[in-house]
Amino acid sequence: MNKLLVGLKERAYEIIIEEGLLAGIGPDLAGRGLARRYAVVADDRVAELYGRQLLASLAGDGITAELLTFAHGEASKNLTTIAELAAGLARLGWDRGDGLIALGGGVTGDITGFLASIYMRGIPFVQVPTTLLAQVDSSVGGKTGVDIAEGKNLLGTFYQPRRVYIDTAVLRDLPEAELRNGLAEVIKYGVIYDGEFFQALVAERERIMAREQAVLATVIERCCAIKAAVVAADEREADLRRILNFGHTLGHAVEAASGYTLAHGMAVGIGMAAVGRIATAKGLWPAADEEAMRSLIAAYGLPLAVPAGMDRKLIKGYLKSDKKAVAGRPFFVLPVAIGKVIITDEVSEEQIDQALA
Repeated sequence: MNKLLVGLKERAYEIIIEEGLLAGIGPDLAGRGLARRYAVVADDRVAELYGRQLLASLAGDGITAELLTFAHGEASKNLTTIAELAAGLARLGWDRGDGLIALGGGVTGDITGFLASIYMRGIPFVQVPTTLLAQVDSSVGGKTGVDIAEGKNLLGTFYQPRRVYIDTAVLRDLPEAELRNGLAEVIKYGVIYDGEFFQALVAERERIMAREQAVLATVIERCCAIKAAVVAADEREADLRRILNFGHTLGHAVEAASGYTLAHGMAVGIGMAAVGRIATAKGLWPAADEEAMRSLIAAYGLPLAVPAGMDRKLIKGYLKSDKKAVAGRPFFVLPVAIGKVIITDEVSEEQIDQALA
């Protein structure tokens, strides 16, 4: 078992990483006193895979729990789903002494965290991420939110979980496309923060793709450690935390322009390649570094270019409504070396067009 601390003073919490951890969540939560009872929130697919197992673990340690489900997919990440889940909690009689458990991927974590932050003006929740993307990124840091027609995650809150339980064994059941989806976020950490980790991803590609548990645990722990350090230094994205948006400004715009038919990690892969090209065009980093990043993105089966039929004007329209834009001007995280980035709004329309071409 590996444990990491997200150091946020009175809001500090632990990330626990262990193979087979689902069965151990009940014993750990029982002694925490975080809530009187829990509602496990999961999409319909994850509920079928792991819902009963988690409920059994909780029941075995005397924890009362109910299962609330919603339809899987990004299309459910909206206020309608929040209202339906909140109504379910109200019917169950949930109050401020009760809590939530997010069981699933990034969509579930975002929905559950947002619901926890606004139900009864705030109740505790814990994260049990079941995808690689959620395990290395979205389950840590307290960002919650839902989409609206005008853009991704435009409604949300900063609301930290009380604990994060990462069971690496669930990744054996993860579809190949979902594994690759999470690897985009993994590559991101190497580019923005840790050049040695980037090189490890090059060297360990076969073992990672083979889902060797020891290697996956090491990868997940390093990503969580980086994010924990960044979040502890800048919880509300005033400065340093913005580096975690590498590839996401353009990536979110591409994702939204696809009508959310393009998976988040695929869009981030495209976004990373695009800003890498912008950085090279601006003379910020060597062409060799850009090629190394593009090679790694491609090696993990992620796309490098915007799909040919996608409307570039629509993408640029979503860029202007990005929640990090100021006066309609988007900010970009641009690499200057493998392991180091800068944040700037000094990217021309022509450079954006060339990156999207």
